Amino acid sequence: MLFPKKSFNKINGDSGEKIALNFLKKNKYKILETNFKTSIGEIDIIAKQKSVIVFVEVKYRSSNDFGLPREAVNRSKQNKIRIVATQYLKMTKQLSSPCRCDVIEIIDNDIIHLKNCF
Repeated sequence: MLFPKKSFNKINGDSGEKIALNFLKKNKYKILETNFKTSIGEIDIIAKQKSVIVFVEVKYRSSNDFGLPREAVNRSKQNKIRIVATQYLKMTKQLSSPCRCDVIEIIDNDIIHLKNCF
């Protein structure tokens, strides 16, 4: 039986998300959800740092030859993340909880955690 192959980008994204998960766990974040999807879009990681809910977009690149990974989180992507984050907060009855949106940028083996980006 043949199984569909994952695309190169999907494989890199998955490994980037695993790196980001390990990074967050080492920094005492509690992981609430991974790959949270709605009809609007997806949030890579939802975590909690103390009382703050953190919505994390992970961007992985093997090099910065084509720009920094964070540059891929444009205004349109930010708006989708905000909408999906609001849907999550409504679903989990946490609308009044403090929250923020972060980007974890991974270039090869370097991790940059950009907090409260948008």
